[in-house]
Amino acid sequence: MEFVEFFQSGGPFMYAILAVLAAGVAISLERFYYLGIVNRNTKKMWSQLVPMLRASDFKRALQFVENNSSPLSLVLSYGLARHVANKRREIIEAAMEEGMQDAMPTLVQRTHYLATFANIATLLGLLGTIVGLIQAFTAVAAANPAEKADLLSASISVAMNTTAFGLVAAIPLLLVHSYLVTKTSHVVDSLEKAAIKSLNIMITD
Repeated sequence: MEFVEFFQSGGPFMYAILAVLAAGVAISLERFYYLGIVNRNTKKMWSQLVPMLRASDFKRALQFVENNSSPLSLVLSYGLARHVANKRREIIEAAMEEGMQDAMPTLVQRTHYLATFANIATLLGLLGTIVGLIQAFTAVAAANPAEKADLLSASISVAMNTTAFGLVAAIPLLLVHSYLVTKTSHVVDSLEKAAIKSLNIMITD
C-alpha cells in the first residue's frame, strides 16, 4: 500500500520509468532463456559430434550440423563444408572465423539495450524531479506565507520520488546487463573452444 502511494505521488514520469523497467525485464528474461538454451545445445551437440569427427566421418558430421540451428552448428558448418573442398588448416580456420562472425549477432543482440534503459530510467527520474520542483516552487510562490515551508517540504518530497524510482529501476538493469555480458562471453568462449578442437581433429585425421 505504501508503494502504491509512493508511485502515485510521483506523477506521470513514474509510469514512463515503469514502462522502461518492464521492457528491460522482458529483454532480460528472453536473454536468460536464449543463452541457457544455447549453452545446453552446445554441450549436447558437441557430445554427439565428437564420435563422428574422430571416426573421420566428416560428411555425416556436416549433414548433422546443417540440420541443426544452433550457433555452434553455424560455426562448424562453415569449417566442415570448406574441409570437404580443401584440407588446409588456415582455410578451414578462416571459414570457422567467418561462421563465428555470423553467429555473434544472435548471441549479443538486445543485451546492450539494458544499459541504455538503465540510463533512460535514471534520466527520467531526474527529469521528473526537476519538473516536480518547478511546479512546487510555482505553487509555493502563490501560497500563504505561513504555509510556504510546509508546502515546499511536501512538494520536494513528492518530486524526489521519481529520482528514487528511476534509481530503483536502473540499478537492477545494470547488474543484469553486466551478468548477461559475462554469460555471453562464456558462451562465445565455449564455441571457440569447440571450433578449435574440431579443427585439430579434422587436420590430424
